[in-house]
Amino acid sequence: MCRWLAYSGEPLQPSTVILDAEHSLVKQSLNSPLGAETVNGDGFGFGWYPDGSAAGTRPALFHSIEPAWNDQNLRELAEAIESPLFFSHVRAAGGPPIQQTNCHPFRYENWMFMHNGFLGDFVKMKRDLVFAVDPSLYPHIHGTTDSEVIFHLALTLGLRDDPIGAIMKTVQMVESVGREHGIRFPMQGTMALSDGATIWAFRYSTQGRSRTLFHSADIDTLRELYPEMERLKLFGRHAHVVVSEPLNELPGAFLEVPESTVAILDATGYHHEPFLARE
Repeated sequence: MCRWLAYSGEPLQPSTVILDAEHSLVKQSLNSPLGAETVNGDGFGFGWYPDGSAAGTRPALFHSIEPAWNDQNLRELAEAIESPLFFSHVRAAGGPPIQQTNCHPFRYENWMFMHNGFLGDFVKMKRDLVFAVDPSLYPHIHGTTDSEVIFHLALTLGLRDDPIGAIMKTVQMVESVGREHGIRFPMQGTMALSDGATIWAFRYSTQGRSRTLFHSADIDTLRELYPEMERLKLFGRHAHVVVSEPLNELPGAFLEVPESTVAILDATGYHHEPFLARE
């Protein structure tokens, strides 16, 4: 349905990966070989934590219904700022209308969330799921996507205290409600979540055939593999990206996140944990 990218590390101009990489996110919006849809031109979003921000800082957002490749404002922003942690998302609308409020990432306080995938037969589940959102959070749902409902359900179920547990409870609720409505495969997708310090990237589907998800190898490893590659000098030692599909074709540069897994990226690097893994 979409493509997304999450970066964490030393402050970086977002254009370095969103626009200028060999297979940048904007290039993927025009041609996405691993995506369910080749073209993702139904709007985009960009969210970032400012350089020098403290823990708990509210991120900034920029959303547009323009195709990412056709919006000069995105390049202006992505070249003008530096950020130690940012999200970007290109959308292929699978039903909900093309409007800014339906563009990812979504934000609540210091949290950002984005999703590539869908809830099966969402129209059948929507009433039950939306009614399960805490009344204090309901006014913060501005769009019509299943992804925004997932985020607010997770907030309802304790995301701010236990991000992995809350996403797990949310997926379990989606699957339970889906089964009640006779939906065979209620949950599909990859999700990214951040509090401004840590990124959690989830790969999961009821069917066990989730959208693709990769993360970059450590910069030190890449410099050993490709000592002559000048572009690697743009990145600090702690630079990492999590992406829907690789940003280049270099062997060993990107590692696939396994099915039913959450990849946790913090100051110490990557950690993988099983996520609702099936027997």
